[in-house]
Amino acid sequence: MKTKKELVIELLKRNTDGLIIIEIAKKLKISRNTVAVVLAELKGAKLIRIRPVGKAKLNYWKGCKK
Repeated sequence: MKTKKELVIELLKRNTDGLIIIEIAKKLKISRNTVAVVLAELKGAKLIRIRPVGKAKLNYWKGCKK
């Protein structure tokens, strides 16, 4: 069984256009708060990029070019 962190990483790698927290939560069927915690860990490890778009924040895997 994969951890929630591994699932979020795989999803971000597959979606190179970036995803907001709500999209990640819906696709993985996990809570928005859990996604926020995982993204905070990934941001701290400098594994993702975050780009603000209006009120939303798009999250990208760092290997993605956008």
